[in-house]
Amino acid sequence: MFSFLRPRGSAVPASTKIELDGEPVSVSVRVSKRSRSFRLSLPAAGPLLTLPEGARWSEAEAFLQRHRHWLAARLPRTAQAQRLEAGSSVPLRGVPHRVAALGSLRGRVERGEVSGSPVLLVPGDTAHQPRRLYDWLKAEALVDLERQSHWHAGRLGVEVKQIRLRSQSSRWGSCSSSGTINYNWRLILAPPHVLDYVAAHEVAHLVEMNHSPAFWATVERTLPDMERGRAWLKAHGRGLMAWQAPGKEGA
Repeated sequence: MFSFLRPRGSAVPASTKIELDGEPVSVSVRVSKRSRSFRLSLPAAGPLLTLPEGARWSEAEAFLQRHRHWLAARLPRTAQAQRLEAGSSVPLRGVPHRVAALGSLRGRVERGEVSGSPVLLVPGDTAHQPRRLYDWLKAEALVDLERQSHWHAGRLGVEVKQIRLRSQSSRWGSCSSSGTINYNWRLILAPPHVLDYVAAHEVAHLVEMNHSPAFWATVERTLPDMERGRAWLKAHGRGLMAWQAPGKEGA
């Protein structure tokens, strides 16, 4: 059974929901000056409805309703929200680690093994453990991303001024002409070659602020096997985006 959940008002919302087989599915909404028609797509972060600038929201709703069967057929049923909590299996640098309580209120996250399997031991009480683990994962991500970003910057002869972590729902990174790069914290969950690809991609934007053939040649110049990481993200990125920051829904 399909039903449509309409947001209040006629203004274009940032997201909407549609029920597919009785389950509510969030659909991000974006207005594009370059779009000439409505478009429904499935990027790594999940369903995205793109509207032409000036389009009526009621028409966008009707378009989404007409294409609900297309969406239902293609939406992975396995990309459900994943939370950083005890008992979950978190893919640290691509290797699954079971999350368990450290058994003390103070301390820092520790890596270890239980019965030969990798674990992440998280301190604090149950309510605070997700935040402790999230903060630790971000710190680990920052170390890896700073190292790889500066390495690629040296190869391309550019300078990275600042690196920040974000919890974007549809991007792995973004780069400004001033030299600031924003990265998605979830990259620490991917295999190292994937994080390396995103770092090379964003640093290459300091040479070419576009996605022209010259840009892709620049990425390949600093990372000859760039297609390996790019292909992995296309195949598995949506699963990584399912991991939620504590206190966020679909962050």
